[in-house]
Amino acid sequence: MSKRGYKQPAVTAKASVSPHVIRAMTPGGMVRVGLWAALAFVLNLAWEIAHARLYTLWTEADALTVAWSVFHCTLGDVLIASAMFALAGMVLRQADWPDSRPWTGGAIVAMGALAYTAWSEWYNVYRAGSWGYTASMPLIFGIGLSPLLQWLVLPPVLVLAFRILEPVLFSQKSSRSPIPIDNSTRGQP
Repeated sequence: MSKRGYKQPAVTAKASVSPHVIRAMTPGGMVRVGLWAALAFVLNLAWEIAHARLYTLWTEADALTVAWSVFHCTLGDVLIASAMFALAGMVLRQADWPDSRPWTGGAIVAMGALAYTAWSEWYNVYRAGSWGYTASMPLIFGIGLSPLLQWLVLPPVLVLAFRILEPVLFSQKSSRSPIPIDNSTRGQP
């Protein structure tokens, strides 16, 4: 109350939504998430095929079961990659983080996916017994090294492929380099 007995209106903070966040909710933003997911599918499928022999399933199951498992795990990897793409956008408050902050966003994707994968491998090997490692799987703290390396190697490749293909597929005129070499591709914090 003021000195004269009038109630002063409460001051409210205005929530602002970044234009980049709004763009993520548009059909164009969803198409870009689709591009990220498609690239994640291709890269993770190749990785899953390459390291399938490091799991006991390779010798214990028939070819159809192995193929289904590779496909199933690849879809799981796509979900992880897509969730981390969204997480990077939320943390950076920029839906276009592969363009504006590729190094930071890529690091968020890699760290988040690596943390989830470490937990998932531990849980599925030692608690649930969903899969097992062969003797040829290198281990670090009891966790398979190959799935951990997957999320250290593939996120930078995903960001690079996305930065190369996005302007081509969506006909954006851009003079930026697909490989950020200086601060010119960084967005404002």
